[in-house]
Order: sequence, then C-alpha cells, then structure tokens
Amino acid sequence: MTAARQRREARRRRVVGGWLLAVAILVFAMVVVGGATRLTESGLSIVEWAPVSGILPPLNDEAWAAAFDAYRQTPEYRLVNRGMSLDAFKRIYWWEYAHRLLGRLIGLAYGLPFLYLLWRRKVPAGLAPRLWTILGLGALQGAVGWWMVASGLVARPDVSHYRLAVHLSLALVIFAALWWTALGLLTPRRRVPPAAFVRGGTTAFLVLLAVQVVAGALVAGSKAGFAFNTWPLMEGALVPPDLFAMTPWYANLTENILTMQFMHRLLAYGLVALGLWLGWTVWRREADKAARWLGGGVLAMLVAQVGLGIWTLLAAVPVWLGTLHQAGAVAVLTLALALRHRLQAPS
Repeated sequence: MTAARQRREARRRRVVGGWLLAVAILVFAMVVVGGATRLTESGLSIVEWAPVSGILPPLNDEAWAAAFDAYRQTPEYRLVNRGMSLDAFKRIYWWEYAHRLLGRLIGLAYGLPFLYLLWRRKVPAGLAPRLWTILGLGALQGAVGWWMVASGLVARPDVSHYRLAVHLSLALVIFAALWWTALGLLTPRRRVPPAAFVRGGTTAFLVLLAVQVVAGALVAGSKAGFAFNTWPLMEGALVPPDLFAMTPWYANLTENILTMQFMHRLLAYGLVALGLWLGWTVWRREADKAARWLGGGVLAMLVAQVGLGIWTLLAAVPVWLGTLHQAGAVAVLTLALALRHRLQAPS
C-alpha cells in the first residue's frame, strides 16, 4: 500500500470512528433519559406507536385533550393516577416524548451517514457486515421498546420487568458494539502482547457485569429497589429469610423482589472483588501505560457505582439518584470495554 493510500485509509478510519463515537454518546444519553423516564413513571403516557406521525407532539389544546383522553383509558391512569390533571399529564408526556425523539434522532444519526458511506464506498474494509448488524439491532430496539410499553397498556399499570430487561440489555449491546468498533478505528493497537490471564480476567469481569446489568434491570422493572431500604442488612440479616419462598425455587430469581434485590447486592460484591483483583493486577503486571490507567479507572468507577447504589437504596430511589446510578452502570461498561480492547493482542 502506498503512503498516499495509507493516509487516505487512516483518514477514512478516523471519520468513521468519530461518527460511531458520536452515535455511541447519543445511545449513552438515551439510556440515561430512559432511566429518568422510568423513574418519573412517564413511560406509559404515550399510548400509540407512530414512528413517523409521532415525531410532532400535541401542538394545541385539542391535541393535548385527545392525548390525555387516550391516556385515561390505560390501567395506569385508572389504578394509579386517577384524577391526574392535564398539567401533570404534560409533565410525564414530555419525558416519554423526549425518550422517543432521541431514539428517532439516533436512527437518523446512524442510518443516514451509513447509507452515504456505503454509496461513496468509504466504509473501511470488512466493516460493512458489522455496521449492517448494528443498524438491524437499532431497528429491533424500536420494536422492543413498543413491545415493552404495550405490556403496560392492557391489564397491568406498569410494564413487564422481563421486557424492560430485554429493552435495556439490547440498548447496552448496541452501545457496546458502537463503542468497541469506534475504539478499533480510533486507537492504535498495542505493540507488546498482554498477559493472557489479565485479558481473561477482564473478559470474566465483563461477563459478570452483563449479568449484573440484567439483574439491575429486573430490580428496576419490578420496583424491588423501593423495598428493603437498609444496608448492609436485609430484613435484619445479611442473608434474609424467605429468599426461596416461591416454588419452583428458580422463580424467586425473577419474581421474588427480596431475592432479586439480594442477588443484585451479591453480584455487586462479586464485581468489587473481581474489580479489585483486576485493577491491582493490571496496574502491577501490565507494561502498557494506557491499560494500567484504564484498569484503575474501571476500579474507581466501580467503587463509585456501588456507593451510588447503596445511597440510592437508602434514599428510597429518588429520581436523580436512580438516574445517576443507571448512568454509572454505563460508565463502568464503557471503561471495562475500553480496557478489554486495550488488552487485544497486536495485529
């Protein structure tokens, strides 16, 4: 490859990497806004899925009255918010509208540049299949979001915590794919191979973190965080009674709010233990300076996130703290993925 061609390829990689990084930041914001939408109990305020016509909010009193009338037919209004004023409805409506509008913005910010890059043949070699996959996941996420909302419009006044877990998990898969791909385009590969056990430890940390994210989504969706607001004890014990009160026993893992919160705590302790080992090992054994700093960053953010979780629990999940805790989870994932990417073997 000639020097001029190498420069063109490097410039192309920077442009595509910068675009993917910008979309990843938007997805990060989407997850945070989604958390605030959930915590303000705004997610069921828009009762239809209108990807095109829904771009515009109600623009006059008649449109607001129609939107409010549609909401008054929902189980949430009848069972939870009966007597709500129009002004109160507008407050929850704007959260859900912002969440959906940001989703549309992400679709445009990803889809239009991608089609342009394909048309101009500027997609780096071998990257097109991955970018098509991310586009497909984004389209699927829109459908999953409505599938989740629809679960709270029929008989129950809230959404299924299983569907919420799928929705959040898929958002983080999309974020991880964007972030990982951007890192591959924007950062140079290391020259010295990393220790295999350090790379394996980081992978194990990411796997445990993924399990914890799903557990946290189940806790959030079932509102288990609003119960047992003490720490370190639950029900007056480190290991509370009735963890397996339901039968079959495994139903407790996803249906018993006591067990779900206990598992979320237990996984957090496991992550801290693994994070301490990982941070110390990377700092002591890694020759790569960037990897050492990332290892320290993962540990520091993890400790902050656990502290946020405890504070959120003790404060009975105020909106701002719960939202910050959800953002903290994405921050830990961001740093852990960056560390794992830095521990890739040289190409």
